[in-house]
Amino acid sequence: MKIIVHKVGNKINGEDLNISKDALQLDEATAEMLQHYFLSSFKTEETYQFYSDSYLSNNPVYNAVKEIFQDNWYFESYSQDIARYLYEAAENPRVQGGELFVVLFKGESENDIDKIGIFKTEKREPFLKIFPNESDPIEQHFGVSLTKIDKAALIYNQDKENGFVLSVVDNNKNGDMYYWFEDFLKVKQRTDDYFHTQESLNVFKDYIKKQLPAEFEVSKADQADFLNKSINFFKEKEEFKLEEFNNEVLGDEKVIESFNAFKTDYEQDMQINIAEEFPISDGAVKKSQSKFKTIIKLDTNFHIYVHGDRNLITQDQDENGLFYKLYYQKEQ
Repeated sequence: MKIIVHKVGNKINGEDLNISKDALQLDEATAEMLQHYFLSSFKTEETYQFYSDSYLSNNPVYNAVKEIFQDNWYFESYSQDIARYLYEAAENPRVQGGELFVVLFKGESENDIDKIGIFKTEKREPFLKIFPNESDPIEQHFGVSLTKIDKAALIYNQDKENGFVLSVVDNNKNGDMYYWFEDFLKVKQRTDDYFHTQESLNVFKDYIKKQLPAEFEVSKADQADFLNKSINFFKEKEEFKLEEFNNEVLGDEKVIESFNAFKTDYEQDMQINIAEEFPISDGAVKKSQSKFKTIIKLDTNFHIYVHGDRNLITQDQDENGLFYKLYYQKEQ
């Protein structure tokens, strides 16, 4: 592992850019600690690729990374280019300055490809130094927490022609939500299995919550049932097929026709294409699951969580008002 660190301030605020010439010389324990700190940043299977509005070769970070992969001898030089570009990318005074780490991870086996990491630390956390038996036994200092990095990108040396494969996170968007992804890296999500699973779930959720009740007479319990069936379909299947989903989950021909029209409009609005058949990504299903909450809220008094059989819940009305009737076998 090879690491170089530069100090990148906010140009708009008149802060400096301090470029390092040489890579860090670290002992084994510190190197292992930093490697764990860097690589533990990535919790999702969502991947990205570099892009440009014109030609991919016009993306400065892509070019620098490509040259480092091609010849590690220029690691320090191109890391300096990356730092300079990050400095120029700050167009908002709220963007925080910090340390920029550029890291080369060499593949340790035939199946372990080379990777380049670009990491930025911004926040400062308080910590204490304790000196027993001293006149001032406790001192407060500020430093970088090793719990969670602020910004990170890990570039895998594969699919170079299409902008490489990246994992990207931004845990500190207080300054500018576009700064890391768009202004600096200029990346977009790859259209892989994760993408198709994620976007399919998004369009189903939006349709069931927004369009379905606008076109058809459905209750909140019906919507909850559709949401449950949708997420369970993705949990139980290994491969997604739109026709199979339509028949098993939506069922009604008019609903299927309505959904297909909604999906077409969604793709046009989002400027994406969602495949009709693809292997389902378990990671995307797990991440999207929280959006499929099947809760019926009754005034401010009750919440009904619907997880199972739609036939066990009915809705009616009497002289006292609207009510739900729930059937169950055992109270827990």
